[in-house]
Amino acid sequence: MERVAVFVDAGYLFAQGSVAIAGEKLSRTSLSLDPRRVRDVLVNFARSKATGCSLLRIYWYDGALPGVYLTSDQARLGEVDDVKLRLGVLSKSGQHRGVDSLLVTDLLELSRHRAISDAILVTADEGLRLAVQIAQGLGVRVHLLGIEPSRANQSSALRLEVDTLSEWSRDVIAGFLAVRQGAEGPAEGAVTSAQLEDVPQVMADGLLIAELQPILDYVEKTRSIPFEIDRQLLASSRNALGRNLNEEEKQYVRAEFRACVQDRVDELLAEQVKA
Repeated sequence: MERVAVFVDAGYLFAQGSVAIAGEKLSRTSLSLDPRRVRDVLVNFARSKATGCSLLRIYWYDGALPGVYLTSDQARLGEVDDVKLRLGVLSKSGQHRGVDSLLVTDLLELSRHRAISDAILVTADEGLRLAVQIAQGLGVRVHLLGIEPSRANQSSALRLEVDTLSEWSRDVIAGFLAVRQGAEGPAEGAVTSAQLEDVPQVMADGLLIAELQPILDYVEKTRSIPFEIDRQLLASSRNALGRNLNEEEKQYVRAEFRACVQDRVDELLAEQVKA
């Protein structure tokens, strides 16, 4: 049976996707991804490109903090059917490490075991060129999918190596990726400094139940909030104030966020005892 697998470099998708919909690269915390819609769009593309093939699965490559801490977006995506979440390490500076090696390993292993006949790559990295050559030598057709203008944001060497080239337009990206409300700054006169108090509670309330205890464990171990959460917390607070936070305000929102997360955990434990 002929099968196709999709390999998505999340870093490329978010970076160039934000350029497509907003005209500039935005941070992850400024973007909202619809997991089921992106899955459906990827599946439909794979079936149209690899005609007659059934889908093996979608591999989604991203970074996570040490301890396999997941962001809420990653947790939701990992629960979607046909999606395999593959995580490298996210450093405190926000750099992804080990993501490319995971993608290369999966592509080559599936090719060697003849588990796939076609591979869809959503990436820009020239470092994958050799892996593409090896996969092709094993009989796999490799299709490269980019985001407009892909000629400007993908490796030219990688584009020359693959079997087919495709490009998603802004309209396609906008179907599953959006700028979070308020991420581009508050409307003039719309907020006051008093609203800063609401940000930690809103963020804590938006967490999945499965995320709560891992966050507390991370704080207990490192005395800091996980990087992605902290960045989103400070960005939301900055939007609420309409300016950058000073150090005292940063410490305040962080302490309030930890307290709000602890309150949610305590409430859940209390409900379990009552049950």
